[in-house]
Amino acid sequence: MTTTSSKLTSPPMAALLLLLLFISAISEASVHEYKAQKFISKGNSFVVHGGSEGMYASPSRDSFIRFERTTFRRPLASSNFSTRVHAIIFEVDDRETIGGSAYGGQRAVCCTQDLAKLGVCKQKEIIHRQSAINPGWPQVFSVPFEVDESEATFPSRSIQITKTGMYNLYFIHCDSSLQDAVVEGKTVWKNPTGYLPGRMAPLVKFYGYMSLAFVILGIFWFSQYARFWKEVLPVQNCITLVITLGMLEMALWYFDYAEFSETGVRPIGITVWAVTFGTIKRTVSRLLVLMVAMGYGVVRPTLGGITFKVVTLGATFFIASEVLELVENVGTISDLSGKARLFLVLPVGLWDAVFILWTFNSLSSTLNKLQARRIMAKLDIYRKFTNALMVAVLVSVGWICYEIYFKSHDTYNEHWQNAWIIPAFWHVLSFSLLCVICILWAPSQNSTRYAYSGDEDFDKDSTLTLIKPAPLPSSDFRTPSDPMLGSKELSNLDSEVEKTA
Repeated sequence: MTTTSSKLTSPPMAALLLLLLFISAISEASVHEYKAQKFISKGNSFVVHGGSEGMYASPSRDSFIRFERTTFRRPLASSNFSTRVHAIIFEVDDRETIGGSAYGGQRAVCCTQDLAKLGVCKQKEIIHRQSAINPGWPQVFSVPFEVDESEATFPSRSIQITKTGMYNLYFIHCDSSLQDAVVEGKTVWKNPTGYLPGRMAPLVKFYGYMSLAFVILGIFWFSQYARFWKEVLPVQNCITLVITLGMLEMALWYFDYAEFSETGVRPIGITVWAVTFGTIKRTVSRLLVLMVAMGYGVVRPTLGGITFKVVTLGATFFIASEVLELVENVGTISDLSGKARLFLVLPVGLWDAVFILWTFNSLSSTLNKLQARRIMAKLDIYRKFTNALMVAVLVSVGWICYEIYFKSHDTYNEHWQNAWIIPAFWHVLSFSLLCVICILWAPSQNSTRYAYSGDEDFDKDSTLTLIKPAPLPSSDFRTPSDPMLGSKELSNLDSEVEKTA
């Protein structure tokens, strides 16, 4: 039923409705399955989140939300009364049309006794009114639980999307005696181009372009690698590994999203492989940058006693990143509460900070030693690498600030069509830094000029003698064993040696 807006107050959305509308972030599947999901108490209503997705409207292609075998069940012990369960679908711009309050009191989703007395709604019904900008919305459907019935099936139907926007589905009931009820079945959400959620749809093309970019970079690098394979340095082998992992990661993400768009269900196998290759690539990339900063293969032959520390840092970063990415991509984001996700993000952020601090500290030490030894060719390349790394860090900090601003000012996901840019940016930044490293350390006939040579081992700096060496003897200087030396000459020689010492 609808209510007249003149008898309902219209203050800003209360905290109750904030929780109701966005209990979780966007689901990771356009086929939303409900497996005995229980209703959660929110204010004076009981809700189950059915899904939230960006939907595109198209005059030539179907865009819809379809209910399939959606069933509500309640225990037999609670079947001795009749009640109703509702499904409500609304676009984010129509959020103010849901809920109301009597005399400016607390906003409620279910019709209260005071509102029922005013005649604007029926008690235990959902309060809503028609949207002024989207005629026919929000859409509310009901299914009754008759006396002694333990099951109520929602009729199969498709809801056509005629306006592009972020749509939300909630199952709601207003009867506290029905709190043990559960929802089973599924709903199918389809955009004009496929089943991929609207905010994720642009990522299909993005990963396609990134795959092409890695192929082009790979052709350049592997051609140089093949031409000058005799001149290849250990660092260049690490770069080859990173490029290979990047090509695999982008290809897997492309096929993952393409399959997702085709079927509406995320292919778990491909997703796991994409996440794993991506995590390995990020780990190896950070280790590569750190080892370059330390001068591995260029000014020192090995990492020496810090090898264990470097490997341990890389292993812990890999584990933390893998867990976070698997939970975010293989499962559904809605499975995580804010605190739970923060618990997984913090370790990754901590290890990233350690990588950055250790890298710049190592770079500073390497630059100082190269400058002290006046090894100009290596000093020049390290200065360029340092500048590129500093630009990347500054851009990262700036983007993190923008990301925080974007998310804090997009509470209702109204800017969902631009949300794909945030994860895409990090791939572009990482790829750009990799291109810089490839240019600076590309295999060539002069690669050996950047290779480690024994007289440049920094670890031997502390062994330099502090004693002034004695001058070389003249050509006519005779040793004490010379039989031509007499006792007086030996005595003079001893005096001269003492003075020299």
